Amino acid sequence: MRAFNAELSKLLSLPGIWLAFLIGAFAPAVIAALDSIAQKDEIIAGVSTRLSEVGYIGLGFGVQGVIILGVLAVSSEYLTESSESSGGQQITTSLTVVSSRLHFLLAKAGAVTVISILLCIVAIMTTVSTTHLILGEYAPAFEWSRLTGAICYWSFTALLAFGFTFLTKNGILPLAVLMINSSIVSFSVLLAKVTKLAFYLPDRAGIEMFMFTSDRSHTPITGSIFDRFYTPLTGGLVMFAWVVVLLMVAAIVFHRRDVAS
Repeated sequence: MRAFNAELSKLLSLPGIWLAFLIGAFAPAVIAALDSIAQKDEIIAGVSTRLSEVGYIGLGFGVQGVIILGVLAVSSEYLTESSESSGGQQITTSLTVVSSRLHFLLAKAGAVTVISILLCIVAIMTTVSTTHLILGEYAPAFEWSRLTGAICYWSFTALLAFGFTFLTKNGILPLAVLMINSSIVSFSVLLAKVTKLAFYLPDRAGIEMFMFTSDRSHTPITGSIFDRFYTPLTGGLVMFAWVVVLLMVAAIVFHRRDVAS
């Protein structure tokens, strides 16, 4: 518990964490607002085919906030300190305090998970409020089951970013790949046009925990349409399996890695 509290405090002290909070808390509301305004006339007329996605699409984009969180949690450990601080790395100090690498990894993963959940709850509050403010009585009903799915999606995504960064020891590659995948173009959506194996990728499986409510729907990334492949529960289990495997690999690599390297 002491290690968890230390990692939580360490995370909250990082300068870049406020960017993660800003994007995670308010970007979903902004996206939901723009989507609500664009659809408002069709929704009022009762001809909108995407009413069930209003609001949730913002939660699909806002996951970038927890991607930054997961990457920062690990990359900050490997930053070389200034010469005044002996030019070392935080990871050396961290492992001096917490001698077990497994306990250290679990404490840090726990801190990332807790902050991700809290950040998603804040994002849900801002998104729901914004959607109701714009659409009023025409706003869709926000189901707790789908909102819970969004919280799981954010948490799992943060842990994937966390595990990926542990493997690379550098935040640039994980941040670039995951941010592009969640905002500009989804690699799983592109691959799905070629092979059904793409449906087993974590982001493609996990998004169905809260985004898809019909047999055919729009993806939050590209707007393209394709058949539903999973139930929300199955999609969540597939994404969770990816998280477990990646963290296990990260733990093995981290355990064998020389700190001095």
